[in-house]
Amino acid sequence: MIVVTMGVCGTGKTSVGQIVASRMGWTFIEGDDLHPALSREKMASGTPLTDDDRWPWLDSIAEAMHVIHEAGGSAVVACSALRQVYRDRLRLSGAEIIFLHLTGDASLIRERMEARRDHFMPPGLLDSQLATLEAPRADEPVFEIDVAGSVEEIAGAVVRSLSGDPASD
Repeated sequence: MIVVTMGVCGTGKTSVGQIVASRMGWTFIEGDDLHPALSREKMASGTPLTDDDRWPWLDSIAEAMHVIHEAGGSAVVACSALRQVYRDRLRLSGAEIIFLHLTGDASLIRERMEARRDHFMPPGLLDSQLATLEAPRADEPVFEIDVAGSVEEIAGAVVRSLSGDPASD
């Protein structure tokens, strides 16, 4: 199984994903690490990516998921997956994918982005990500969680859901 922590920048995809992967004993893949350098530079300068920028990145993530799936492993992948076509592209990996949509109030997300240091994604790109976001359809394998809680609380809820044990943490 592959869990994709998805959502706009600043929702905690990486922080939540790392904790969930650790607690489940799964591999963690940071999708941002698979961006070409030019795309990272573009975002760091405040320029939103285009679909043409994203396709090779999404294909790299899908390939990484495919390798884990073929090896019989499980993973948590941090990837914005903002649009339906992006999620469809990730499904080409052949892996069983569940999307964890991290959502929250835009002002809270912006506040968290402004507080973080050493991240290439500036808070100014939040609005373009919110405009791009297409909420998952009801027929997609997705569960949604509000990011108003702490990272530990969110990760605990995800682990409980994945393990099917409401008491596990």
